[in-house]
Amino acid sequence: MNTLHKTILTSSILFISNIVSAQTRDSIPQKVAAYVAEKFPIARDFNVEFTQVTPYKFSSKLYDADLPETKVNNFSQVKVSSNINLIKTQKWILSTNLNYRYTAINTESSISEYPKQNDFHYHSETLSFTYFSKLFNKMTIYSANFSVDGSEQHFERMRGMVTGTMILKANAKTKMTVGLVGIIDPSSQVPVIPTFSYEHKFDNGLIADIILPKRILIKKNISENGRISLGSEMENTSFYIYDKDRTYEFRQLEINSGAIYEHKIGSFTGTVKTGLRSVPNSRIFEKNESFKNYFFEASPKTSFYFNIGISYNPFGK
Repeated sequence: MNTLHKTILTSSILFISNIVSAQTRDSIPQKVAAYVAEKFPIARDFNVEFTQVTPYKFSSKLYDADLPETKVNNFSQVKVSSNINLIKTQKWILSTNLNYRYTAINTESSISEYPKQNDFHYHSETLSFTYFSKLFNKMTIYSANFSVDGSEQHFERMRGMVTGTMILKANAKTKMTVGLVGIIDPSSQVPVIPTFSYEHKFDNGLIADIILPKRILIKKNISENGRISLGSEMENTSFYIYDKDRTYEFRQLEINSGAIYEHKIGSFTGTVKTGLRSVPNSRIFEKNESFKNYFFEASPKTSFYFNIGISYNPFGK
């Protein structure tokens, strides 16, 4: 899912205003680069962030058998990512996305065999080819992605993905796209996911920013270099677990609802996020199985989260 979120965001980035409002003599990749280089870009060239979640309890099942309620005393993460364009031409872009995530979890449980302190390392590397064309006389962006992921011990999984995003509308106030994401991954919950993005600037300065299924936000510039946003974003946590000769994957979907503040200083952007975190599902399954064929499932209660990050965008305005 981590790769999926990145692909949806990247595809949605490509649609918007600078593609249309940039001067017609510009090549398509130049227009895309201009959008990515806006004051608060969605895709950050280099990004580091830290997340802390307050203690919470969760109920769980192992092979459909109820387990005693467990408390997570500490859940924290460090994420590092980069987005790099390798080759750009007038019709296509070859790029790469690199991610590393460290997750620390401390639990208390009445089950003596239950691990109480765990540290997990996860990384993913993606190579993307993006092509610009027209379909039904509308700008359409196609992409093909190949990714690998793993832990500090092994590379674990290879994935493929193809996307198509059509720009339905793009002017000074409103931008809208629709698309499809096809996933080549036996562990995926669904093989095809529809996407939709919508951005609208209201006369009072508010901006509606919707990228489904990733996020729904209302944004407002509160200074020349500061912006606040309210709404919800979907994130995920995944890592691999090793037990003797078997490899398992932990995968958790998270919905963060609250406030985001961004402030730009030169080529650097600082970000602070806080609010409520809810977890619709949290599962462990064998690596060669799908997310649906799990043997452990947890239902965490809502908790508070705090996130602070800094990104470096050398091509930003």
